[in-house]
Amino acid sequence: MTSTIATIDKLSYGGSGVCRIEGKVCFVPFSCPGDQVSLRMTVQKKSYSTAEIIENLQPSLDRVEPLCPIFGSCGGCNWQHVKYQVQLEQKLQIFIETLWRGARVEGDRVGETAASPLQYGYRSRVQFKVSYKGGKLCIGFYRTGSHVVEDAVTGCPIAMPRVNEILSRFRSALKNFSDLEHIEQISVDVGEHLAVAVIHYTGNSIKLIKSFLDNSSGNFGSCTGLFLQRGKDSKPEMIWGNARIDYSMPNSDSNLNPIFLSYTPGGFAQINQSQNVAILSIIRRFADFKTTDRLLDLYCGNGNFSIPLSFDVASVFGIEGSANSIQSARRNKEHNLVSNIEFECSDVKKAIERLLFDNHSFDVVLLDPPRNGAGDVVSDIARLNPAKIIYVSCDPGTLARDCGQLETHGYRVVESIPLDMFPQTFHLESVTLLIKK
Repeated sequence: MTSTIATIDKLSYGGSGVCRIEGKVCFVPFSCPGDQVSLRMTVQKKSYSTAEIIENLQPSLDRVEPLCPIFGSCGGCNWQHVKYQVQLEQKLQIFIETLWRGARVEGDRVGETAASPLQYGYRSRVQFKVSYKGGKLCIGFYRTGSHVVEDAVTGCPIAMPRVNEILSRFRSALKNFSDLEHIEQISVDVGEHLAVAVIHYTGNSIKLIKSFLDNSSGNFGSCTGLFLQRGKDSKPEMIWGNARIDYSMPNSDSNLNPIFLSYTPGGFAQINQSQNVAILSIIRRFADFKTTDRLLDLYCGNGNFSIPLSFDVASVFGIEGSANSIQSARRNKEHNLVSNIEFECSDVKKAIERLLFDNHSFDVVLLDPPRNGAGDVVSDIARLNPAKIIYVSCDPGTLARDCGQLETHGYRVVESIPLDMFPQTFHLESVTLLIKK
């Protein structure tokens, strides 16, 4: 066995540390900037290689002890071994480099990474994988690069305490269920007051599991609603309790009451509520709304931004492809007594084309697309000719691609703020302001 000695230079999007060996980039999982390591090559490609650590000859001063006992085998977190301040610095550099490569955005237009108030215990939505083999029940997450469930016996450190409390109750109760091998996942969503769990079941004993769950309603701790889902594309069916997960967002005036929002299982919501509030604050600063402004909110979800921002502007038009989310948005609109919003359930591209055909105009366009970005609607957004575009992104690569396309349509990135929505991982959220040149 041959080995190579190298020093880790930085972290990469994807989670691995990066060094250079004979001039070629090498990715090293679970390494830390400053580590001097002995490496074994695992993959050799023309433009890069990957390696695993044989021995950490001189650990970096930026290393810390991971809190999770299964860190390194669980596929959930990448950076628990790295000091949090270093995580923030590395995310900033990754973000700056990505925006420069994809859209030629200079680093001085990028602000410091907005730190999460909670480094652990922040995640309000978690999907736990379940396996039952040889009489052993495992509930946790897939091991890195596999479909083997790594058992999170003590819960997940990045999950909110209430999530782990509910999981613990399910772990105890499910041991008495006779068809465990057909339970594949337990999803837990925790709000400010309500908490909903979804059991994903692939078996045929529907009456059996419904009866078991119904009769076990007192065994699931602070869970306030329980659903059963059969198959990935089916709609969750309520077994008992409340169907909603609740949270609040600040109004434009701190003297006014907060806005209360909710969503139902299967709907999208941000997993770090304090950072969700931070995004809203940045949007307000970037937009500098006038009371006469017309706002278009693309991929609006349950009205997460539309409804709080409706108090800042003359009107809001929200577009979302998920019928479940639009149903929640309309319910949230009624609950908060909002009258200046219209929500439409539609494919975003088709909806924008209709708005263009009908000569609608907007002062600000806000978009929060899925991870694959908004590439197919970028030119249509530009044709709407808003004064400002505010782009909320969970993927730096697709953000950079789309900003590059918007540049060709006459829009320039003025400022971009990365936010650490996902501490202990490489994932990154951001808010970017583009204005008409």
